[in-house]
Amino acid sequence: MGPRKKSVKTCLINNDIPEETISDETKDYMNQLSHEVLCHIFRYLPLQDIMCMECLSRKLKEAVTLYLRVVRVVDLCAGRWWEYMPSGFTDSSFLTLLKKMPDVEQLYGLHPRYLERRRVRGHEAFSIPGVLEALQACPNLVGVETSHLELVESIWTYMPHVHILGKFRNRNGAFPIPPENKLKIPVGAKIQTLHLVGVNVPEIPCIPMLRHLYMKWVRLTKPQPFKDFLCISLRTFVMRNCAGPTNSLKYVPLVTGLASARNLEHLEMVRVPFLGGLIQHVVEDSWRSGGFRNLHTIVLGACKNALEVDLGYLIITAARRLHEVRIQPSLTKDGVFSALKMAELEFPQFETLHLGYVDEFLLQSRMANADLVKYGLADVVENPGIITDIGMKAVNEVFSCIKYLAIYNCPHLHNPYNWISDHSRWTRLVDINLVRCHALKLDSFGQFIELLPSLEFISLDQMFREPPKGCARVGLSAGTGIGVSSALVSNQNSNNDNDNNAQNNANIHDNNHHHPDDSDEENDFRQDLQPGEQQFAADALNEMEDMVPEDGEVTAESEREAPAHSQAVIPVDVDEEQAGPSGLQRVVKPTPITVHDSESDDEEDSLELQEVWIPKNGARRFSEREEKAGESVQSRELSEVAKTKPRHAMKRKRTADKSTSTSDPVIEDDHVQVLVLKSKNLVGVTMTNCGITDLVLKDCPKMMFIHATRCRVLKHLKVENAPIVNRFDYAQCKKLNMDQVLDQILRMPPERNRIIYLRPMQQVDTLTLEQKLFSGPYPYHICIIHEFSNPPNVRNKVRIRSWMDTIANINQELIKYEFFPEATRSEDDLKKYPKYPWGREIYTLEGVVDGAPYSMISDFPWLRSLRAAEPNSFARYDFEDDEESTIYAPRRKGQLSADICMETIGEEISEMRQMKKGVFQRVVAIFIHYCDVNGEPVEDDYI
Repeated sequence: MGPRKKSVKTCLINNDIPEETISDETKDYMNQLSHEVLCHIFRYLPLQDIMCMECLSRKLKEAVTLYLRVVRVVDLCAGRWWEYMPSGFTDSSFLTLLKKMPDVEQLYGLHPRYLERRRVRGHEAFSIPGVLEALQACPNLVGVETSHLELVESIWTYMPHVHILGKFRNRNGAFPIPPENKLKIPVGAKIQTLHLVGVNVPEIPCIPMLRHLYMKWVRLTKPQPFKDFLCISLRTFVMRNCAGPTNSLKYVPLVTGLASARNLEHLEMVRVPFLGGLIQHVVEDSWRSGGFRNLHTIVLGACKNALEVDLGYLIITAARRLHEVRIQPSLTKDGVFSALKMAELEFPQFETLHLGYVDEFLLQSRMANADLVKYGLADVVENPGIITDIGMKAVNEVFSCIKYLAIYNCPHLHNPYNWISDHSRWTRLVDINLVRCHALKLDSFGQFIELLPSLEFISLDQMFREPPKGCARVGLSAGTGIGVSSALVSNQNSNNDNDNNAQNNANIHDNNHHHPDDSDEENDFRQDLQPGEQQFAADALNEMEDMVPEDGEVTAESEREAPAHSQAVIPVDVDEEQAGPSGLQRVVKPTPITVHDSESDDEEDSLELQEVWIPKNGARRFSEREEKAGESVQSRELSEVAKTKPRHAMKRKRTADKSTSTSDPVIEDDHVQVLVLKSKNLVGVTMTNCGITDLVLKDCPKMMFIHATRCRVLKHLKVENAPIVNRFDYAQCKKLNMDQVLDQILRMPPERNRIIYLRPMQQVDTLTLEQKLFSGPYPYHICIIHEFSNPPNVRNKVRIRSWMDTIANINQELIKYEFFPEATRSEDDLKKYPKYPWGREIYTLEGVVDGAPYSMISDFPWLRSLRAAEPNSFARYDFEDDEESTIYAPRRKGQLSADICMETIGEEISEMRQMKKGVFQRVVAIFIHYCDVNGEPVEDDYI
C-alpha cells in the first residue's frame, strides 16, 4: 500500500488551516521554537537585527523582551569599532532602549555620528545630557566604549565610577588641530587605552590604570603638563609630533614617570625636545628597579637634544627583550654601534633596525620647519645620518639576529660588500629597505645581496641616482657627483667654495675602494677607553664624550680631510627633495648648487664635535697613481657589465666633443647602470625612482615579483634564471622598452602563470604590439587587456588574475587527467604559419567598467564560452557583494573550481578533443593601463 495522499478541503471554518495542508516552504519554524532557544540565537545576532524582530510576531517580540531583560553585554556597532551606531536615535528613544536592559554591565559601540551639546526644550534630538541620563538609568553599568571627546569627558565628570572600555580613539583628529577638539583628563581616570589624534589637552596626570597612551598632534596647553605624570601600568607610550613646552627641563617628570612604568614595552618619541643626557641619568637611577628593562621597541625621531648616550643606555638596559629600534638621523653614527660593540651584550630577540628614521608625517608633510614651529612643534634642523661602512659592519656585529633593515638618507654609505666580515655575516637578514642613500655603489650592492643567505625582499627608493648629462666627459663619478675633474674646477663656475676641496674629491671617490684598515680604527677606539670600562656596558657608553682628541689642530685637520665633511657639486632638478627633520621639502634652486653633507652646517657644531669620535688619522690621501688606477678599475668593471648586454650600451652621441663645459649642449645616451641580482632566497624586489637602466635576474630561483615605479631611465629586463617569477609591475617608467621586456618574459620557460602590469608614459601602437605578441614563439596562451580608466582602479586587475587562473586550471586539468594534447610553440612552428595570427583563433571582448572602456584580446581557448555562460563576470562592478559571480573572485568566494567551469564548456572541450587541438598549461596576462600615456603621471594610491 502506497503513501496516503494529503486531502485538501475546499471549505474551511474559522480560517483554521490543518497543519498537513501547509507546505514546508510556508511553515514558520521560528514561532515553533521556545523562548529559551530564541534568546540563545539572539546571542549571535547584532542588536539592530534583534530589535527588528520585535515587529515580526508576538512570540518574537516576547523573546526580544526576555533577551534584553537579562543581557549584560551589548554592542551597538556589531563588533566594528570603526563604525557609527545606527542613526535615528533621540534622547527619548535611547532612554527607552536602555530601560529595557536593566542588567546591562558593558555597553560597547557608543559611537554617535553627532551629539548636541545640550538639550533644547521642544526639540527632539540626540544630546550629551540625554545619553548621560540613559546611562544613569542602568544601575549595574560598569563600562562604556565610545570615541566621542565631549561624551567621554562628561562620563568622567558625572559618572566617575564607569570605566572606558576598549580603545578610546577620537575620530575627528587633524593637523592643524581643530579648536573644538579638546579633552580634560581627570586624575585617576578609569581608562586603559587612550588614543588621541589632533586634540588640545591641558596635561597628562596620574592615571594608574592606563596601559596604552598614544598621542599624535596633541597640544599640551599647561606650562607644566607632566608635573603629575605617573602611569605605573603603562605598556605603550607614543608621543609623536606634539606641541608642548619648549623648555627641555619640563620633560624631566615625563622621563622619570616613564621609568616608573616597570612594564613599559613600547617607547616612541618623535619631536620631543627632552633634555640631552636626561635618559642616561634616569636609566642609571632606575635600572636596578627595572626601569626600561622590558622595552621591546625604541623609537627616537627628530628629538632635538637627544644624545648617543641616551639611546645607548636604553638599548643596553633593554637588551634582553629588545625587538625593534628606529634611530633618528642625528644619532645614526658609527660611534653608537662601536660603543654597543664594546659593551659585548647579546640581543637574542632583536629583529628590526631603522637607521636615519624620519616620521612618516614629517616625510609627507608639505609644511616647512618654520610652519611646524608656528603650530607649536619643536624647532628641529637635522642633517642626514653620518654612519659609514665601518658603522654598518658593527651593526651586524652588535645585532647578529637582525631580520629587517631600513636605511634612510645616509650619504656616507658606499660599499655594502664591506659590511660583511667574519663576525658580520648578516645570516638572518630577510628584508632590506634603502632610501636616498645616493653614494651606494651598484656593483658592491649586487655583491652584498649575493652573500645574504636568508634575504627575501629588497626595496629601493631614490637609489642609484643617474648622473647628470656630461658627467662622463668631465670626470664625475656615476650617481654620486663626487670626483670632480680639473676641467670642472677650472670652468667658469661661481662656486668658489669648492675650490679648496676639489683636490680631495677624487680621493674621496677612490676611498670607497681603499678603506683604512678597520682593525686599526677599532684599536684606536679601544685605546681611548680606561682598562676597566669593558666590564660594565653602560660605562662604555658614558665615556663616548671623552673620545675626541684634545689637540684642536688634529681635529681641524681631520675635519678637512674626512669624507664626512666633504662638499660636492651636483645638479638638482626643480623637483629635487631636500631631507630635514620636517620631511622632504621641495627646493627650487639654480643648478649647480653646493650640498653640505653631515653636520658641517649644523647650528650646534660644538655639541656635535663633542659627541662624534673622529679617527685621528683622518681620511687617507691617495697618490695620483692610485687615483688613476682606481678610475681604470672602475672603467674596466663598467665595460664588463656592459658585455652582458646584447647591444652597444657604452656608445655616446655628442655634439660638443672638444669643449669641457657642462653647460654646452650635449646629446648623450643615458649612463648604463645595471643591477644584477643573484640570490638563492630572494622573493621580490621593489624599485621606486631608481636610476638603473637594466635589471638582470642572474640566478634567482625563488624570485616571484618585480615592481618598478617611476624609474625614469629603466629600459631593459634580462632573465637568465628566475623560473617562478610571475608578477611584473612596471608603472610610469618613462623609457621602458616595452617590446624587449615583454619578449624577455614571454620567452621564459612555462613553469608559472604570469601577469604583467604596465603603465606606459608614451603612446602605444596597440595593433603592432598585439601582432608581435601573437606572432612570437611563446609557449603560453596570451591575453592582452587594454584599460582606460582614469583615475585608475584595481578592480579589473584583480578580475583578470582570476580569469587567468581559471583558464590555466582548466587546461592543467585536461592535460593531467583527460589526456588532452599539450600545445607547443617554437621558432619552427612559426614557419608553418608565417602569417599572423598563424592558425589560431583570437577573441576580442569589449565593454565599459566604471564608465571607462576596456578591451581584451586573447587566445584563451575557453574564454568566449565562459563569458557566454556568465556575461557580466568581467564587467561586474562590485564582485564582493554579488553572490552570483562565478569567475573572477575564486579565492574570496570559494565556489569556483575547474570542475564547475568544465561542465559549462563540456561541448567545446569535446570538439577540441576530436580536432586534436592542444592547449598550453600556462597563461600570460598583459594588463596595459593607458592613464599616463600623455607623459604626465597620474596620482595613484595603489602604486
